[in-house]
Amino acid sequence: MLLAIDCGNTNALFAVHDGSKWRKQWRTATNTSRTADEYAVWLHQLLAMDDLSLGDLDACIISTVVPQSLFHLRNLSRRYLKNEPIVIGESNVQMNIVADTDNPKEIGADRLVNAVGARTIAEGNLLLVDSGTATTFDVVSKDNRFIGGAIAPGMALALEALHDAAAKLPRIALQKPEKIIGTNTVNAMQTGIFWGHVEMIDGLVRKIRKEFAEPMTVIGTGGVSPLFSGASKEIERFESDLTVRGLLEIYRQNGGRCE
Repeated sequence: MLLAIDCGNTNALFAVHDGSKWRKQWRTATNTSRTADEYAVWLHQLLAMDDLSLGDLDACIISTVVPQSLFHLRNLSRRYLKNEPIVIGESNVQMNIVADTDNPKEIGADRLVNAVGARTIAEGNLLLVDSGTATTFDVVSKDNRFIGGAIAPGMALALEALHDAAAKLPRIALQKPEKIIGTNTVNAMQTGIFWGHVEMIDGLVRKIRKEFAEPMTVIGTGGVSPLFSGASKEIERFESDLTVRGLLEIYRQNGGRCE
């Protein structure tokens, strides 16, 4: 079975694929000091809840934008799965998306993985809007070139910034407000963050469409993207599993088989 790991700035996703379907997915807070042994204990307990064990896992693929975590995740695979993991971004890893930017090495692994995942479900030119710690806008051409995009602060980051920088503003939950005009501080913050973010997304998508000047399908993904369903006028479809789709596809493109 394949263990696919996507380690982001805020959360890390661990997913198990048995060759025909995803058996289970778990998230944990990203902690750069968590060791391979600590990951193994945590993963062992979760696997046991589904009658699985570390011994069932014989392959691993890792995507991370947190370099400090890669050492421990690589050791997790080597020590407990007895396997050398495929690591997105390393020179020996092949994928069907070509980075066509000024400096391809700057592109976050998660953005390339999403591009590969999106190509498994959609054709033509694509614009991927990934809402997480940051909100990224990535353009993938119909001939499979990753040509760039935009990066903006995510909603949760904006909420934290308001709380940290303004003494009287509380820490609040991230949710879609029922009305636009807030009648108290919490409502006002939720309106500003949520609808301000939606308008930012739609505005940037329109500008990217205009500059790209070719038809493109806009796909939303990421941890908070479901909040935008019915709110964004520019996102045409939502796919929450682009990352794991991409990891599985890259694993297969590099000769991997999971059983």
